[in-house]
Amino acid sequence: MPSLFDPIRLGAIAAPNRILMAPLTRGRASREHVPTPIMAEYYAQRAGAGLIISEATGISREGLGWPYAPGLWNAEQVAAWKPVVQAVHEAGGRIVAQLWHMGRIVHPDFLGGAKPVSSSATTAPDSAHTYEGKKPYAEARPLEIDEIPRLLEDYRNATRNALAAGFDGVQIHAANGYLIDQFLRDGVNKRTDRYGGAIENRVRLLDEVTRAVAGEAGKDRTGVRLSPNGLIQGVDDSDPDALFGAAAAVLSEIGIAFLELREPGPDGTFGKANHAPVAPVMKAAFKGPLILNADYDGKSAQAALDEGKADAIAFGRTFLANPDLPKRIAEGAPLNQDVPRTWYSQGPEGYIDYPTLSGSKAA
Repeated sequence: MPSLFDPIRLGAIAAPNRILMAPLTRGRASREHVPTPIMAEYYAQRAGAGLIISEATGISREGLGWPYAPGLWNAEQVAAWKPVVQAVHEAGGRIVAQLWHMGRIVHPDFLGGAKPVSSSATTAPDSAHTYEGKKPYAEARPLEIDEIPRLLEDYRNATRNALAAGFDGVQIHAANGYLIDQFLRDGVNKRTDRYGGAIENRVRLLDEVTRAVAGEAGKDRTGVRLSPNGLIQGVDDSDPDALFGAAAAVLSEIGIAFLELREPGPDGTFGKANHAPVAPVMKAAFKGPLILNADYDGKSAQAALDEGKADAIAFGRTFLANPDLPKRIAEGAPLNQDVPRTWYSQGPEGYIDYPTLSGSKAA
């Protein structure tokens, strides 16, 4: 079985190791969702990852409802992403842009008071992050069938913009209770048209979005993220094995570069697991590289590769606090602990000031 430090081919991307950086929202863009210079330093610090998957990045104003999160729908955003991507490349890294539409998780404050869109007229639980603090979510309106072509064009446009900014590819965010996940799972999708009801209908939007994105980036530079098991942001499914097995088969047929899965960790830190992991079902259906992300450490990550559960592992919060994570795993060195209060703050603290192993030794 491969080591975490063996190279892997992810479509057109040659990753030198199997320790990937998972997407992590950090809230360091401008209020207009334009990347800022500090982001170049942050990502370049983590260029030792086999592949960096960028923080979730909005494909359109309609789809982005997180304060200070970046977008990829206009020229100003593209221009600001270029030095970020260039910094990663100059540090020897590879980076793909994660394309995000939040669906019903977008608060009307971000939409000039308009309702967010979703698969159905539902309301997310809990509260939304806004520039004025937390506010209750609003009921979404169902996305009309005649709006689907416009949505697909938004994905195409963001993909073209990602390539123009120099990204090595893109990943479609179809997980965590956001728009595509709201179409996939029957706990939220109550439609009676060709995008609702039977599983083959509920995976239709995922299929169409993936084909639209792959048509721009190439299937060998297109990845997808799914969260197959567990209640997250009010989204769940009655039969995740059948649903996500079918989704994996669709993505395998398209021939995407890689599939990343986020499932609840052993301590239940992500969502609430409602039955055994779905990843084995999906691995049987998906013929490309499968990446798992579930609160792994170096030892458990290598065990997952040894057991054939995955081809690579994506690390999230550990990469947040340890810019040189691959080196620390290789040496069995202690890890920095992340500081939650700085996850989404706008300054350098808790962002670019986590020490590297060599810096810690020098100190």
